[in-house]
Amino acid sequence: MKELYLEITELLQRKESFAIATIFDKTGSAPRTAGAKMIVRRDGSIVGTIGGGRLEANAIRLAMESLTLKQTVMQSFDLTNKDVAAMDMICGGKGEILIDFIDAHAENNRIIYETAFKIQEKREKAWLITVLEDIPGASYVRRQQCIVKSDRTLICKIDCDPYILEKLITGPAKISIHAEAFDNQRFLVEPLRPAGTVYIFGAGHVSQKIAPLSENVGFRTVVLDDRADFANRERFPEPTEVKVIESFNTLPSLGIDEDSYLVIVTRGHLYDKIVLEQVLRSNARYIGMIGSRSKRDQVFNKLLSQGYKQEEINRVYAPIGTSIGAETPEELAVSIVGELIKVRSEGENAKAKQKSSGSGTCCKILSLDTGD
Repeated sequence: MKELYLEITELLQRKESFAIATIFDKTGSAPRTAGAKMIVRRDGSIVGTIGGGRLEANAIRLAMESLTLKQTVMQSFDLTNKDVAAMDMICGGKGEILIDFIDAHAENNRIIYETAFKIQEKREKAWLITVLEDIPGASYVRRQQCIVKSDRTLICKIDCDPYILEKLITGPAKISIHAEAFDNQRFLVEPLRPAGTVYIFGAGHVSQKIAPLSENVGFRTVVLDDRADFANRERFPEPTEVKVIESFNTLPSLGIDEDSYLVIVTRGHLYDKIVLEQVLRSNARYIGMIGSRSKRDQVFNKLLSQGYKQEEINRVYAPIGTSIGAETPEELAVSIVGELIKVRSEGENAKAKQKSSGSGTCCKILSLDTGD
C-alpha cells in the first residue's frame, strides 16, 4: 500500500489528476481483497488492482468518465459467484465501489496524500476519513477528506456535525459510522496501516476458535499448517488467510516485523519448539506458545543449552494467554486474543506517549478549505 501512496504523491507533484477506485463492502469498510484500491490515470493505465475481472473493467470505465467530468461517484455492484471466486473477494459479491476524482490542483489533496505516504513510511497509525454527500438530482457526490492520527491530530478540515467530528478525532477505530448517514453525509473510515498481523502456527481446534476472534478485533490473521486437510476453507472461512506449508521445520518467508503477533499452537506441541527456534530472534511484537509451565520450562532449558540468551527467551508469552481460568478451546481463544489486544494496545500507547512527550495538546487541527 505504501507504493500506491507514493505513486499518488508523485502524480500530484506532477499536477496530473487521476481517479482512485476503492471497494467497500455493504457496511462501508474497505475489505482486504487482493488489492482493494486502484489508481486510474487519464490514459486508462492503472496502478494497483481491485481484483481484476468484470468489476475492475467497469471501475476503469467509470474512472475515465469521472476524470472527464471531474466528479466523484459511488456505484453499487452485485457480482456472480463466478466473478467472486475469480477475484478472491472476501466480503462476497455485493458492495460498493468509490470512484474518487483526485484533482491535482487542489491543495487539500496534496496535503492529504503526502501525509498518508509519510504515515505509511513511518509506520504510524492513522485513518483516512472520506465524507460523501449526495447532491439532489445529481449522479455524483460531494466529497471531503481528512486524516485522523493516533495523537488526535486532524489533517485538513471537514464540514460535518460537531458531535461526529469529535467522535472521529477521539477514536475512529472505535466507532461504527462507516456507512451510516448523518445529515445526508456518509462517513467511510479506512485505516492507513493494518492493526497488526497474527500468524497462527497450527490449524487445530484452538486455532479454529482464535482466528475469527482475531479478525473481529482488527488483526489480519494467517493460519499455517503442513496438513491440507486441516488448513483449508471449510475449517477457516474468509477473511482468515490459510497457508499450507511444506513443513514446520523450515518456515516460509513471512515478512515478520514489529507489527507481527505469533501464536504457536502446533498439533500435540510437536513442532512448538521448532517454530519457536525460527521466530525467537525476529522483530515480532508478540510471541506466544501454548502449553503447561513444565512443558515451557523444558523447551526453554533446551533453547538455553543451544545458545539462546535468557533475555531472548523472556520475550515469549508462555503459558500463552491472559489468566482467566480458560479450559475449553473457546475459552483459550478468548484468553489468547485478549492478550494480543493488550500487547497491541500497550505498544500503540507507548508510541503515542513517546511522540507526545512534552506536549500538553490533546487535539490539534491543521485546516484548509476543502475542495470538491
